[in-house]
Amino acid sequence: MDLSTYIRDVPDFPKKGILFKDITPLLKDRRAFAAAVDALKDRLSGQTFDAVAAIEARGYILGAPLAYAMGLGFVPIRKIGKLPWRTFQAEYLLEYGAGAIEVHQDGLVPGQRVLAVDDVLATGGTLQGTAKLVEQSGATVAAMGVLLELTALGGRQRLTGYRLEALLQV
Repeated sequence: MDLSTYIRDVPDFPKKGILFKDITPLLKDRRAFAAAVDALKDRLSGQTFDAVAAIEARGYILGAPLAYAMGLGFVPIRKIGKLPWRTFQAEYLLEYGAGAIEVHQDGLVPGQRVLAVDDVLATGGTLQGTAKLVEQSGATVAAMGVLLELTALGGRQRLTGYRLEALLQV
């Protein structure tokens, strides 16, 4: 199945000059959605993970079913101020601004091998921030998985040293 046919381009969103990659056509098609989760699971097979940490909000859409399919727990990475317990925080840069994310301090435990999941890899800032949070927790980023990598934005270069699996590259 060619998953790329389920990705829609939306020009000038969220800001003028940004070409947004909309994954909702893929998500609404049960076969395409299942194929994406299964393909990402297959890409990451042969490696041991203790947890999946996924990034708010679209990363949850892939991360939660992937955690379930792999028999792992799910740890949410959220925007600042959204988690009700003590947190670790990390700032990061986006292609159109800056942001900050957090994870519960007890969300991961030292020594865990974590799979970090997001929907799209653009500049790599969000996954880089997630790696900081995982490492602050004493855990290790064993791999990163995304549905789509925007190669022209160079995000992979910011994530040197981490195993990164992208189902699609444009």
